Amino acid sequence: MKKKIPFALIYDFDGTLSPGNMQERNFIPAIGMNRRAFWNEVSSISKDHQADNILVYMKLMLDKAKSARVKVREEDFKKYGKDLSFFDGILPYQDNGQLIKGWFDRINEYGRTSGIRIEHYIVSSGIREMIDGTIIANKFKRIYASSFFYDYHGVAAWPAMALNYTTKTQYIFRINKGCLDVSDNKSINKYIPEDERYIPFRNMIYLGDGETDIPCFKLVKERGGNSIAVYKPKSKGAKDKIKHLIDNGRVNFISPANYKENGPIDKIIKAIIDEIQASVYLKNIKI
Repeated sequence: MKKKIPFALIYDFDGTLSPGNMQERNFIPAIGMNRRAFWNEVSSISKDHQADNILVYMKLMLDKAKSARVKVREEDFKKYGKDLSFFDGILPYQDNGQLIKGWFDRINEYGRTSGIRIEHYIVSSGIREMIDGTIIANKFKRIYASSFFYDYHGVAAWPAMALNYTTKTQYIFRINKGCLDVSDNKSINKYIPEDERYIPFRNMIYLGDGETDIPCFKLVKERGGNSIAVYKPKSKGAKDKIKHLIDNGRVNFISPANYKENGPIDKIIKAIIDEIQASVYLKNIKI
């Protein structure tokens, strides 16, 4: 049986697959704050203490939850994740009375018919436990995101992982080398020739929505893969805010976050899959 070509679709989460920030849907209202007040306090603390804003927002979540007597067990975060919404096409939808499969099943099927094995990954600064609670969590081979350490009562006590805009690149290298266990600090630093790596960079696509994704955009693009910056559809000025990413060569493409069949992202990614399939075919032609 012919071996399938390995291929990775790597996504940011907030603003890429789901509109807005996941903390804003239910958690921030539950602690008695509005989103602007919460993020303003994060910015203020980060500046005053010269601290990483991801660590600060995670600590503030726990501090505010304690004051408001809001439970912060793993299962509580997962419940918040259940209510998150997604951009069009991510979930199955009706089109002229016909049920269309969701994004992940559709693109996996397209890959299989092209001899390509597609794996999906999340690399996000959001809360992993919330993503774990979503309806799409089982579509990903790995979810790399900020997460909490829990005490012996099962209550979140401290950040266990905090992914910011630069540390996110570590997880792309983990995918590249196949060192998927975050506790494995030995294999990730081992030299592996590019052609022997689990998923070569040229067979990667990174999708994100803005400034915090720039290191990942740049890493994947400069190493021969493709980067796509997405923006909220039908949002005034949204495209203009990220246009500089393609003007400055940070990404290969920009697109509205529409994952429907024959939509912009669907067409771009299928074209990339076709290109990879063709390049492998041409490389293996024997005269």
